[in-house]
Amino acid sequence: MKIRRPLPPAEIPSCSWQRFGPASGNEPKLDDPFGRYVLTTFVKGTNMGPYEAARHIPGVSGHELAYTANRHFSIVLLNEAIADLVNAHAHLDISQAWGDGTTVAADDTHMDAYLDNLLAETSVRYGKPGGIAYHHISDTYVALFTHFIPCGVWEAVYIIEGLLKNSSEVKPTTVHADTQGQSQPVFALAHLLGFDLMPRIRNWKGLTFYRPNKTTEYVHIDALFGEVGKNVIDWDLIESQFRHLMKVAVSVREGAISSSTLLKRLRSGSRKNATYAAFREVGRVIRTVQLLRYLCDPALRRRVTAATNKTEAFNGFSQWIGFGNRGVIADNDPVEQEKAMKFKALLTNAVIFHNALDIAETVRQLLDEGWTIEPEDLAHISPYLTEHINRSCEYSTHELGIQPGPYDPKLDVDFTLLREQGIAVDNLREAA
Repeated sequence: MKIRRPLPPAEIPSCSWQRFGPASGNEPKLDDPFGRYVLTTFVKGTNMGPYEAARHIPGVSGHELAYTANRHFSIVLLNEAIADLVNAHAHLDISQAWGDGTTVAADDTHMDAYLDNLLAETSVRYGKPGGIAYHHISDTYVALFTHFIPCGVWEAVYIIEGLLKNSSEVKPTTVHADTQGQSQPVFALAHLLGFDLMPRIRNWKGLTFYRPNKTTEYVHIDALFGEVGKNVIDWDLIESQFRHLMKVAVSVREGAISSSTLLKRLRSGSRKNATYAAFREVGRVIRTVQLLRYLCDPALRRRVTAATNKTEAFNGFSQWIGFGNRGVIADNDPVEQEKAMKFKALLTNAVIFHNALDIAETVRQLLDEGWTIEPEDLAHISPYLTEHINRSCEYSTHELGIQPGPYDPKLDVDFTLLREQGIAVDNLREAA
């Protein structure tokens, strides 16, 4: 773990690279598809650019790298490869030290871009031009899904979208986000789709708590709900619109309409619309319950904070991986910008997977030497390791023809107690 080595061209499980290929079988085949795909993933994931990378990689030209990225990689194929890596990571015993895959955190990070394109604009929050990379990070540290969205878009609408588009075996049921990830329609849609939305709410004192009826009063917390008789849930409206709400939820689940499109319409639609009003009422119910849970459960607040902090750690790690061109996205085509985010997420997950294998191998060596390894100790370790990786060097290609051999996912450590006590979840903040 102490040895510094060149940044490894993406060590993708063997099943992943075979997903890539030309859209048409009539195009000429590559002489060494495995090596070319590994190099292309490395170059695009680090944001180096094909022609700049060719200056540091012997035996390949910038034209070859650009051609492979344009003709053999698509957004769909990149999503499938990312899902393959997520599945492989989930099968590692070491991943049990960090989570069980039931929780995900969504957050954004600013990406610099040129202004002369359709998506880039000046962000009010970040004060500079570019776009937003919106990640869904599993409790096992890997990215399940990534979007590239304009700065002016309401980011909360993409919380559900990433969960539904996640095609991996890891299916989280609880989603955390920052304060911007909470609103009444988002709470309602998440609940109807079976997700437990629990964001980190910074300004909860300014939010309204709703009573179940006009006569309900509480002994110790009544002041949170305001004046008696006001801020009351309209249950009759929810009952009358329940069938419409379920139809909308089924349409979103089946892909007839995207959740982001629906939430945009609900946010900007007329408040006299009955469906919008029903979504708002359901959201008020769920948000009130979640606010009360958030206030009365210190352990829950720690878990929410730890999960959202992990996304911040992932953003920093991903930016360290994508060091090329000073992190600026040079493509002006929206499709290529989205592909750039997918390449970056794929390479970042590959390095995380690579680090997890290294950690597991080190643990095996320590066990063979007679050391006692407790699962709580492994819960404090993060796979966001960079000290052993050297980004600045000439990148060797003489081993590209050697496909990765089988790896051992098993680890002689009992993580059962760790899962039962929930230690790993509470330690995420320190690990991140």
